[in-house]
Amino acid sequence: MRVIAGVAKGRRLKVPRRKGVRPTSEYLREALFNILGSSVHRVHFLDLYAGSGAVGIEALSRGAAEVVFLEQDPACLRVLRENLEMTGLQKRRVVAGDVLRVLPRLVHQGDRFEIVFLDPPYGTDLAMRTLDTLASGDILQPSGVVIVEHFAKDPLPQHIGMLSQTRMKAHGQTVLSFYGKRAEDEQ
Repeated sequence: MRVIAGVAKGRRLKVPRRKGVRPTSEYLREALFNILGSSVHRVHFLDLYAGSGAVGIEALSRGAAEVVFLEQDPACLRVLRENLEMTGLQKRRVVAGDVLRVLPRLVHQGDRFEIVFLDPPYGTDLAMRTLDTLASGDILQPSGVVIVEHFAKDPLPQHIGMLSQTRMKAHGQTVLSFYGKRAEDEQ
């Protein structure tokens, strides 16, 4: 696995050797960042269930102002930190902990993000629970986007709280679902 573009292009990334950990493929990351285009430049990016950090590292490499990585698993955290050191990318913060417990703390601290990416373990209800938490909090900037990587057989709702699905990109059994804030009169 490697960084696809930007200042760290071509750098190899380590992958946690853990059952159930499936890093976002290079193909899917490339598709994601082709969709995001230059909108990733100078944004505050939140990478939830970060794993190896591949998605957030790609955002940093492509010019994100800051990436906050949130991961709970100690083995993944170790690999994530090693990958950040290997790439030499700055303007990042690694937060260890359970996503659903840490998100309210980030909101309370006043953290706000233009892009939130989440790739929770498949076969759990974490995508829905995290979307619900994001939809009820004030962590997303008004024109921000939430992107969920999920299993195609686990579809997500069109609307959840203040969020509305704006786009889907499927690749095999994996789907990227994009959500944006709905206007007040649409809620």
